[in-house]
Amino acid sequence: MIEEKMMKAFWHLHEHPEISYEETETTEYIYNLLEAEGFTPVRFKNTTGLYCDMGNFDKGPVIGVRADIDALYQEVDGVKQANHSCGHDAHMAMVIATMLKIKDDPVLDSKGVRFIFQPAEEVGTGALAVVDEGVVDDLDYFFGIHLRPVEEARNGYAACSIEHGAASSIEFRITGDDAHGARPHLNHNAIEIGADIVNMLSKIHINPVIPSSVKMTKFLAGGKSLNIIPGNAECGIDMRAQTNGQMTKLKERVYDVLKTIEDFYSVKIEDVDYSGIVASESHQDAIDVLRRSIVETLGEEKCLEPIITSGGDDFHYYTVKLPELKGAMLGLGCDLKPGLHHPHMTFEHSALKNGMEILHKAIINAE
Repeated sequence: MIEEKMMKAFWHLHEHPEISYEETETTEYIYNLLEAEGFTPVRFKNTTGLYCDMGNFDKGPVIGVRADIDALYQEVDGVKQANHSCGHDAHMAMVIATMLKIKDDPVLDSKGVRFIFQPAEEVGTGALAVVDEGVVDDLDYFFGIHLRPVEEARNGYAACSIEHGAASSIEFRITGDDAHGARPHLNHNAIEIGADIVNMLSKIHINPVIPSSVKMTKFLAGGKSLNIIPGNAECGIDMRAQTNGQMTKLKERVYDVLKTIEDFYSVKIEDVDYSGIVASESHQDAIDVLRRSIVETLGEEKCLEPIITSGGDDFHYYTVKLPELKGAMLGLGCDLKPGLHHPHMTFEHSALKNGMEILHKAIINAE
């Protein structure tokens, strides 16, 4: 019965994706579903999403479980649309099923559980919005869950944590003057400036023992008139680092590059907009709880060591902002192919039951 309800929720959410901070129908669907099941959900005051409390918050630990609710916006078969190609539809369904499974469990007499349906993970700011709502402050444990690509975890396996790296981006404008194609001495070609930025980024060298990368991922310059040397360009840089300290060093070096370019070419680097998500800072106690829960559910041979990945997730803002919080993210094997964020991503739906069972065990095992 629970599995049937889980799959019904999954397919509804899969077929009705909404992008970050626009998850109004998703919020209403989950709210109404939970209310119909006898729960008392609460909508967030200042953002989309909701939370729901169960159990006794006056005795024992308070445990949080998080599901991200937004979808990506991408081109699918020639059509740009919202699309659940990161598995958030599965995450929501598993967390809803976990709520149904633990609903009448006597363990709730001795601990509290807060289920959080968080918006806007894909833009990296949803966790911060939830922190601002104040609903994480009284948690002792906090567990997340994420589907993993087949290269990291096969169906029937699970990892006791996902150690994401930090991911950041910088958008900016090169601002100069256009010039006639016959008079290149009258301006600096923004395209050539961009090429120099790309070259200088490749010369950034920081500790090679800690994985990191930096590359330009957006460059827009020029127009329909090909006899104009463009003086302006819109640019974007993607940065990755496995630790927060490494990201700080990388960011400093990128800003040095932009300042050098600005001075050398006498152009302006304007409208600089930095955004990013932090690297994981998982708590060993939470990892141990997930490890035990995986072993009890799948067997010791199916429990994987922490997965280290250069991908990012804003879940880790919770433990960075609240260092005393015992947080970790479960990595669920499901034969996901060809990869996360692929417009036609697929996975084995049978894995959802494993995820629900492990989360259920984690709530029981957290002390």
